[in-house]
Amino acid sequence: MKKFIIERDIPDVGHFEEQQLCDAADKSNSVLAELGPDIQWVESYVAANKTFCVYLAKDKDIIKRHAELSGFPANHITEIKRMIDPTTAG
Repeated sequence: MKKFIIERDIPDVGHFEEQQLCDAADKSNSVLAELGPDIQWVESYVAANKTFCVYLAKDKDIIKRHAELSGFPANHITEIKRMIDPTTAG
């Protein structure tokens, strides 16, 4: 599967209560179970007005389908080609 970062514009998400985030994760998980093994949620980073979600998926179309079924926007979907980190330096 390919790795993607999904940018979701969600007003005030950085101020959501713990239960709101829990409910959002539950909704996402139920849709992922419905879609099957071609998509997997790895993790999400919550900022003030958006989230950045890391997914493994067969393609962008299944990510768009997840967004439609879950009700969470997928404003930008970017395929990750490679990763570097501090240990990449020579």
